[in-house]
Amino acid sequence: MNILVCIDLSDSTNKIVQKAKELAKAVSAKLWVLHVAEPEPDFVGFDIGPQSVRDSRSKQFHQEHRQIQEIANRMREDNLDTTALLVQGSTAETILMQASSLNTDIIVLGSHGRGAVYKFLVGSVSESVIRKTELPIFIVPTHKRI
Repeated sequence: MNILVCIDLSDSTNKIVQKAKELAKAVSAKLWVLHVAEPEPDFVGFDIGPQSVRDSRSKQFHQEHRQIQEIANRMREDNLDTTALLVQGSTAETILMQASSLNTDIIVLGSHGRGAVYKFLVGSVSESVIRKTELPIFIVPTHKRI
């Protein structure tokens, strides 16, 4: 079984990773830990823009890569077959593409529980993935419920 664990490297990441570990142990699954690095709206690639912008983005990508590698290493220490992936692109579409190319059986996502106005203006990655896939989705609530 292949599980795609989608993380955003926010405060909710640990909660998502913990639930994914529990699921993977229960079904002896391979874990793919995915972080999608979205490009800045005005920045598409390393061939344009001032050098300072390219250097800043490069530094950010290296930091994000190091973070997901550390997460994957901790999961491997728990005897879980884990691979970390850092992919640049539009978040929901990249998750769906990776799920397809990795023959994923289930996608694990976090839900931040933001309000309707935020979802209207910005959207929800979880909702977009749910609408566009036939794969089972495991949603981890990452916010406090009132």
